[in-house]
Amino acid sequence: MDPYLGLALNNGYANATLYAAIEGMSREAFTAPRPGFFGSLAATLNHIHEVDLYYIDAVEEGGLGHKVFARDRETDPVALAQAVARADDRLVAVCRSLDAERLSRRVAIEIEGGFIHETVGDILLHLFQHQIHHRGQAHVQVQDAGIAPPQLDDFFLEHYRTPIATRFAARLHGGGAE
Repeated sequence: MDPYLGLALNNGYANATLYAAIEGMSREAFTAPRPGFFGSLAATLNHIHEVDLYYIDAVEEGGLGHKVFARDRETDPVALAQAVARADDRLVAVCRSLDAERLSRRVAIEIEGGFIHETVGDILLHLFQHQIHHRGQAHVQVQDAGIAPPQLDDFFLEHYRTPIATRFAARLHGGGAE
């Protein structure tokens, strides 16, 4: 198994599972104050999405840089889920096309005051870690909203796979999109 593709598909599974859990949440509940660094579930999930867009653009060498942050924050959980699913598909496509040369390629990332250069492989690993870190915060916020937080780590081991994880895992082995 390609670990980058596996992590990208695991990310898609975790996002789909998390957003399914909050599918019926009102805008008011989505944007309500919650414990955590960003202060609401909407703010936390928008942050994850924006950073995904930022780093996906960097590895695609799209040149948007900080412009990805110049967007209205989504306050509708269903609309944000759809945008996140599109970004997840982009990330899977990037990871499906990786080879050793691409992983070691250094690409520009816009930062405050200029640019830095990092390898595609390191950027992707950082992106996956960022997603996991902040999804953990979102998990607490979901619970604070009175919703049972979903299990998000049942992807890699066959024995524990949920049906949605099985659909995402099938894509690891050449299966089609969801």
